[in-house]
Amino acid sequence: MTTQDTQMRREVLEIPDAVERLLTHGTPRIAKIAKAVAEANPLFAVTVARGSSDHACTFLKYALELEMGLPVASVGPSIASIYGAQLNLARSLTLSVSQSGKSPDIVAMSKAATQGDSFTVAITNDAASPLADASQYAIDICAGPERSVAATKTFVTSALAGLILLAEWNDDDDLRRALFGLPKRLADAAALDWPELRAAIQTTQSLFTLGRGPAWAISNEAALKFKETCQIHAESYSSAEVLHGPVSIVGGGFPVLAFASGDAAETSVADVADTLAEKGANVFVTSDLAQNARALPHVRTGHRLTDPLSLIVSFYSMIEKVAGERGVNPDAPRHLNKVTETV
Repeated sequence: MTTQDTQMRREVLEIPDAVERLLTHGTPRIAKIAKAVAEANPLFAVTVARGSSDHACTFLKYALELEMGLPVASVGPSIASIYGAQLNLARSLTLSVSQSGKSPDIVAMSKAATQGDSFTVAITNDAASPLADASQYAIDICAGPERSVAATKTFVTSALAGLILLAEWNDDDDLRRALFGLPKRLADAAALDWPELRAAIQTTQSLFTLGRGPAWAISNEAALKFKETCQIHAESYSSAEVLHGPVSIVGGGFPVLAFASGDAAETSVADVADTLAEKGANVFVTSDLAQNARALPHVRTGHRLTDPLSLIVSFYSMIEKVAGERGVNPDAPRHLNKVTETV
């Protein structure tokens, strides 16, 4: 087994402090934005992002739909940057998420949304970025410098910024309490690195990740990180979809990682995990409800919307170690740069 002191690991361990910083210093500003959003009373929301930021948007889509009853759709940035089309976004909220705030297509779509009468909010790690300038409001995620190519603390703080906005907009004390309890919970989650799963995928070249609802966004992020940091081919599916066709490639010992939060979908995710295990797959699930799949240790946070954040932190701790064990430097993924400026 190889151990390494990587930038990625240091940044994963910084997540609780970054979360504390955003909660302490960012909440007053976000509360003012939430008040303005409430006054605008949007009828729907759209998101603009790519990569890990888009997975944060998928997470926030479920959060807004579950808590606010607000329909949310993802808009392809090329609508503005390549095709030059103008969408009718009156009475909408646009959330644009980018850790750098520099990608030209994200900036172009955000600018077009502002011109299209949407209420535009940038979520970024650079409040002076072009994306912030293109939007009516900007939320600084307060993550501090993130030098590892693989986004970790900026994913968590981007999702957290959206949850703070939601809690303030909806005046949700239960969510507020869970949010302010997160630093301790995420520190506990970072201490879990799932050695049983690491051993099972030590030589694998392909696997599935699963989730449902907000945890499906975590599954998407995990699949990206498998590819990005370990050069493992991973496909993410909703647990409601995997049995519709993808299951056909599952053979004996095929690895599956299922993310289940403590919410209404947990039972269904555990049931699918058991079904795949019965078919011979080597299935791991973050739930104690499964009978055949292997339960991974996990940290519950007291709220269905904050549970997924603890799961991704444990995953980040695990995947950084997997990279080292496979002889891959997660700080320097081949063919990748920290900032990808897509037109």
